[in-house]
Amino acid sequence: MTTMYATRDRSTTRRRSPAARRLPGIRCSQSGQSLLEVALLLPLLVLLLLGVIELGRYAYIGILVGNAARTGAAYGAQSLPQSVDTTGIQAAADNDFQNNGQSASNLTVSSLTSCGCDSAGTIITAGCSSGANPSAGICAAGHWVVMVSVTASGTFTSIFNYPGIPSSITISRTSTLRVAQT
Repeated sequence: MTTMYATRDRSTTRRRSPAARRLPGIRCSQSGQSLLEVALLLPLLVLLLLGVIELGRYAYIGILVGNAARTGAAYGAQSLPQSVDTTGIQAAADNDFQNNGQSASNLTVSSLTSCGCDSAGTIITAGCSSGANPSAGICAAGHWVVMVSVTASGTFTSIFNYPGIPSSITISRTSTLRVAQT
């Protein structure tokens, strides 16, 4: 007859630290460690979050300034008289900028009309008026093109002041379109 002896599995036995063995009523606890780690990392996480918010705002203002330049160029590209209408180009760009919740006082718009001969995609610039260029409107090879270029500049102002980083940055975008000659 075989006798079965109950063996004790030592892998499931809880071991106590030496300090806990000496003081039987005290448990070892690590619950405060997580709280301490969060408390130490929280300022860094908040700073990182503020940086992401500021970068997003900078990109947003950059997109709005680029859209305003494109809108001004689209207005000027409709016809030859509109390509030199700086007031209309400025108004179109300002309206686009204001429609996106921004103040038009933060936007500066300038436009320039240039002309030249387009020969297989290569544009050789020339004077637009017949006074400055006697052959204005005439090309030996290719065809005459008129382009309007609009530059819009806006100011990004950060929410917080960071050491070593300027509180306002100027963002400038340029858009150039060919003018319809109808």
